[in-house]
Order: sequence, then structure tokens, then C-alpha cells
Amino acid sequence: MQKSFLWDEKPVTIQPMGNISEASLFSGREDAYMTTPEYIAHTREDGAVQRVDEHLRGTARLAAQFAADFGAKALGAVCGLLHDIGKYSGTFQARIRAPERHATVDHSTAGAKEAYRLGLLPAAFAVAGHHAGLPDGGSESDGPDASTLLGRVKRGTDPCEPWRGEVSLPEAALPEFCMKDGYALSFFTRMLYSCLVDADFLDTEAFMLKGNAGRAGTAPLSPLLEKVRARCSKWLNAPAPSEVDKRRCEVLRACAQRGQEWGPGLFTLTVPTGGGKTVSSLRFALEHAVKNGLNRVIYVIPYTSIIDQTARVFCEILGEENVLAHYAGASYQLQEKGALSPEEYRKALAAENWDAPVIVTTAVQFFESLYANRSSRCRKLHNIAKSVVIFDEAQTLPVPYLRPCIAAIGQLAAHYRTSAVFCTATQPALGGLLEELAPGLMPRELCPRPEELFHALRRTTLKPMGELSHQTLADAVKAQYQALCVVNRRSAAQEIYGLLAPEGRYCLTTLLCPADRTRLLEDIRRRLLAGEACRVVSTSLIEAGVDVDFPAAYREEAGLDSVLQTAGRCNREGRRTAQESVVGVFSTAQGAPAMLAQNVSAFRAVQQAFSDWALPDAVAHYFHALFSLKGPEALDAKQVLPAFRCGLAGSVLPFAQVAEAFHLIDAPMRTVYVPIEAGAALCEQLRQGLHSRALFRALGRYGISVYAQHFAALRAAGALAMVDEESAVLADPSFYSRETGLALDVEDGQGFIL
Repeated sequence: MQKSFLWDEKPVTIQPMGNISEASLFSGREDAYMTTPEYIAHTREDGAVQRVDEHLRGTARLAAQFAADFGAKALGAVCGLLHDIGKYSGTFQARIRAPERHATVDHSTAGAKEAYRLGLLPAAFAVAGHHAGLPDGGSESDGPDASTLLGRVKRGTDPCEPWRGEVSLPEAALPEFCMKDGYALSFFTRMLYSCLVDADFLDTEAFMLKGNAGRAGTAPLSPLLEKVRARCSKWLNAPAPSEVDKRRCEVLRACAQRGQEWGPGLFTLTVPTGGGKTVSSLRFALEHAVKNGLNRVIYVIPYTSIIDQTARVFCEILGEENVLAHYAGASYQLQEKGALSPEEYRKALAAENWDAPVIVTTAVQFFESLYANRSSRCRKLHNIAKSVVIFDEAQTLPVPYLRPCIAAIGQLAAHYRTSAVFCTATQPALGGLLEELAPGLMPRELCPRPEELFHALRRTTLKPMGELSHQTLADAVKAQYQALCVVNRRSAAQEIYGLLAPEGRYCLTTLLCPADRTRLLEDIRRRLLAGEACRVVSTSLIEAGVDVDFPAAYREEAGLDSVLQTAGRCNREGRRTAQESVVGVFSTAQGAPAMLAQNVSAFRAVQQAFSDWALPDAVAHYFHALFSLKGPEALDAKQVLPAFRCGLAGSVLPFAQVAEAFHLIDAPMRTVYVPIEAGAALCEQLRQGLHSRALFRALGRYGISVYAQHFAALRAAGALAMVDEESAVLADPSFYSRETGLALDVEDGQGFIL
């Protein structure tokens, strides 16, 4: 094989080839295309064609560039060169010249077979799945009709030997780290697959759009670092008005210094709620990325309810053009180029492959993509390499998927030049898992003297209150001019809200659509700042990242992390003494929901062992107790790691099966769209049958996710106009209150279909 390769040459300029006469090519013979040297990969509306060799080289050049970020440049090139060699076959050339006369052709199996013959198993998987998705490996007994890789490599394919005369493969080998570890092999395969599918999309897009796709590429991080330095200097160079501000500046200085000094790896940032983690972690990430030559910053947030808030902070500091918020309800989406502003169109393109300097996304989007098998979800994965990834509110990493999540983070840090930061006030006890799943990568703490900081920033007093009825609890809340009460059930929140005086009362649950939650939170913040009456009953959604400051709070028993997160919404700015700012912890006769029973048990163990529940040692004790109660099997509920670790021979690498099973939100949910404000016109479009991806994304602010039984009850009551079996428009406005959300007490009736 030749060692030199065209990725080091100047890019190929795609030249239009003009219209091709079908008659001159075929003349009644299906293989008459062999009389021309032009093997066509793509055709454009203007009659121009892209030759197969041009497309293979263009894709290989990009895939090699992407894979170079994790030391797999040659393998990336092999994938690009082999992925479409099936297009040299006579059947494909007949199809592309006369699609109306010929059936669709499998053009990916030929390249997969060649990669498999060469012993490059990850490349074989990537090429086989570059359209349909990564297949399961299958077994040696699979026949050629099977969709597995080992079935497909047994298929007979149409001759496509002309590729050997047009492109040459570089020498390539698998990295040593994945030769003895099936999980590492599967992870590498998915990253290589990402390089191929993104390169394939981009090269095809460049041809189809005549090189003018509207992509801006990733901006350098150095100018963004200067922006955040300038913003931080205003705080660091000014006298601190309070002890809280003084401590925030200490954390910020430490993050800046360690970002400049420390090399890539795993880190923790353990700071009490209200200690300035968001800006400090951004400062560390940019300092660290610039110092170590990394490409981007990815901020992973647990809940969509707070992603816009974080994105707004970053946009204000860095400029809106440099921040991409990527989640299901993002306001920009890819549609006709002329229908969007240039900036909106660029962001829509960047959302496809995370080609932006700062990404704000959700844990669901991040981890489900890492275990996906479809090209649309995996396309962005290679851009996680050479990044700084901040896991905000790290204690919310989903317990049933904790082992696969930590294993993925370990792979990224060990082999893909990715730095990861676990950022939270209640640091989960991950030491044992990291030692097992990411040996040699124990995290370093960014915050100087975290226990001292927790003592210095103590702003509340936690007080056990025993069992309380809803009426007693409501009376306690009413006795406060401003107070927050957090409960475990949405029904309890609505009931207690109904027992409060009407002035300044609020109910925050996921039964409210995001548009109304945002509206109510803005009003709550205004009342708190103005010193007006403000009594809020909420579920746990207020605990993560919602910046509010109450003089008193109440929290129903749950996990210690949840109790401390509620405490972080009390005396947040330190304007009162800790003795004045009481957080009452209570239970109810109903008890905790079954899903929280083990969390409550672990919390009670901490109450018995520690007089001060807020210290890092108490938090570590809580997580050790919780993980022990759940048992090791519960930390990988879908058995993802065993499924891949036994697949060294490729015979059982179950990419498709795991992708189907790996969903961080397991409960079957349905969506109800509420026709309020701008959502009314959007819902009307749905009712008229005008369905599109863009429309559903725009409707995100007016959608409420409900459990299947709640959805069924609303449907039976005649409250829904069905869009499909998974979603509906709320047709009866009496079932929704803009103050408390969707009704839970639903009587049977008659539904109807759109």
C-alpha cells in the first residue's frame, strides 16, 4: 500500500461536468457506463456531477482531519475512501443516471467488506452504517440476509473494482488501547463513525450548495477568553461588598490560575450553591482550552428548564454568535435558508455537528448521543474530542446509567484529549467508579479548601420538623412574608398552593409549559427583589440552577443533594445570618414516592452520622450509602458495559440494540401542547396537519410531558385533539391553568382525533 496520501495536498476543486446523455451512455446495455471514465457519486439540479473519486477523496480528507484529534488520521482516511466504493458498480451508475428506471442500490456493503478483509473492524462498522446506522455485530452464524455486520460481509456485491485504479488506501492500524477492551473498541468505533458521517455530509453539502453552505466554522477560543477575562476583572478588581462576593472571587481566581497551569484530565469543582460556579467554570474551561490547544467548551446541564438561563449568561459575556444552545426546544432549526437570518441558519447548521466554540446542551442529548447508532445523533461526537466538558449539577447524573456515563467520560479523558469537570455543590462519590472505569484518571479539585469554603459560606440552618400535614405546612408558609416550599409530588404542590392566600402565591411544577414557568419565575424574582409578598410551592425543578433568594424555605424529605439544593435557594446572597435563615425539613403521612425511598433512607443515615449535613464529608457519606442501597446492578440498569465488553471479536458488539435501550428518561411520556400566546397559532398549524420538525421545535415552549396514564385520562375526558399517538393539542382550555398547570384530576369523557 502507498504511504503517501492526498489529505496532505490542496483540496480538490469540484468542477461541473455538464449534462450527461443517458442514451450515449447506455445504448441498450446496462454496463455501457464502462465506456466513460466518469463514475458519478452525486448529481445536482443544474446538471453538474461529482465524480466518485472526488467525493471519496474529499470525504477522506475531512474524516482524516477529524480523526487526527484522537490519533486516528489514517483510519479516518480509510473510512472516507471506502465508504462509497459501491458507487463504482454498474447497478449504482445505472441508478444515478436513471433513478426512475432502477431500484435503490446498497452501495455501503462493498466498502465494509473491504475494511473487514483488511482487519479494520471499526472502519467496517463505520462504512456499513454510514447511512442506515451502526449495525449490531451479529454472530458467525448470521447469513447474508441479516442486517448485522457479520451478515452483510457475506453478501455478494456487484463488481466495483474500478475503485482500485482511482484511489489508494494509506496504511492504517487500530490503536493499541482498544485491542484488548471491547468497550474501548466500541467507543472508538462510534467516534470513527462520527468522523465519517460528518465528513460525508459536509463534502456532499459543499458540492450540492456549490461550496456555499453558510457554515462559519469554529471561532478561535483566545478572543473569547479575553472577553471572559474582561468581565471577571470587574469583579476581581473591585472591593467585595459581602463575604459571599469575597469567596466567589477566591473561587474565580483559583479556577483562572489552575486553568492556566493544569494539563488535560478530570476535575471537580465543589462549591456551595450560590458560590459562582457557572462563571468560574467557564473561566477555567477557556483558560484550560487555550493553554492546552483544545477546540471548544461543552456545558452539560441536567434540565431543559434552566438551559436558556445558562445560555443567556454565556451569550452576554461571549456574544450570542459564539454560543450554541442545543436541545429539543432550541428556537432555531434548519429549514429553507431564506427563511432564517444568516446567524440563525449558521446556528442551525452548527447544531448538526457542534461546530461552534461554546455548546450548551442537556445530559440527555450528550449521553444518548454517545450511545446512539444513527448518523444524525453521532455526527457531532468527534467534536467532543479535544474539548472541555463541564457537567453542571453533577449529582444529577442518572443513577440507572451511572456506570455507562462514567465509562464514557473516562474514555473521552483517557483517549480523546477531553477534559471533564464535575461541577456541583453536592459532589457525588464517584471515586470507586472512576478507579474502576477510568484507572489513573482520578479528578483534581479546582476549588481551594472546599470544606473551609462550605463553613465560610454557611447561610442557612437546617432544621428537622417531623411529619406535617399539608394544612400545617401551608400555615407555616403563610406565616412567612416570603418563603419557598419544595415537595416531591406535583399533586401536593397544587394542593398546598390552594391553601395559601392568593396574593403573591405561586406553584411551579412540570405541569406548567416552559413559557408559563419562565413567566412565573420572572415575576417571582421581581417580587423578591421588591420585597413584596412571595410564597412559592414547587417540585424539585427549582433546585438546579434557578437563581432565587428566599429568607425561609421548607423541603420535604428526599435525597441529601435535593435538601441542600433547596437550601441554596435560601439566603443565597448572604444578606441575613444563618440562624435567621431556616430551612425546615419535613415528612408527610403519605411518605416519599417509591422512586425516592432509597434516597430518603440514605439521607436519614447521614442525619444519624453527622450533626452538620452540608459538609462535603456528609455528602460523600450520603452517596456511598445511596449507591450501596441500590447495589452495583442498579448503576447499569440496561447492562450496557457487559454488552460491549464481551465483543472483542466484533461478533456481539450490539450498537443498534444498546441505542434502542439507552434512554435516560425511561418512563413512557406523551406531549400535550397548550394553545396559549404564540403557541395558539402553532397549535392551529398542527390541527391543520402542517407537521414539520421546525414546527415541533417551536412548539417546545408550549409542550408538557405527561405520563401515559395521565395522557390517556385527558384523552378519555375529551380534552385532547390528537396529533398522533404520542402527542396532542389541548382542546379544552378548562384543563389548563396558567398558574398551576395541567389538571391532574381528570374525569372520563370522549376524545377526538385531528
